[in-house]
Amino acid sequence: MSSDTLQRILYVEDEPDIQAVARIALETVGGFTVHICSSGEEALQSAVDFAPDLLLLDVMMPGMDGPTTLKELRRFPDLANTPAVFMTAKVQPQEIEHFKSFGALDVIAKPFDPMALSGQIAEAWQQRDEQH
Repeated sequence: MSSDTLQRILYVEDEPDIQAVARIALETVGGFTVHICSSGEEALQSAVDFAPDLLLLDVMMPGMDGPTTLKELRRFPDLANTPAVFMTAKVQPQEIEHFKSFGALDVIAKPFDPMALSGQIAEAWQQRDEQH
């Protein structure tokens, strides 16, 4: 059950450098609690216990990619309706629509602006109200 306030973000990203920048951007700038997973498999093991308000997923990862990870996370009843945002370097309009077809609220372009990331996520979070 997601709350009305966005506090807990599960971030799935395989690049340690990007993980570090995103953690600082989300925790220090945004004030969020962030749990980082380095793979889709790791996300499946820890997502339910972390109980995220939002799933933030890199699209291109070795093994299980972002869309596949999201599909697998949706199998957990507690995560079936958790809002999701994808991050990717592929931001052509048709690609964005493709990712949104998986149920994502938004798609954030990589490389992202660390100072703007929390705002982009908060904006996507607000959109979820308009979609329901």
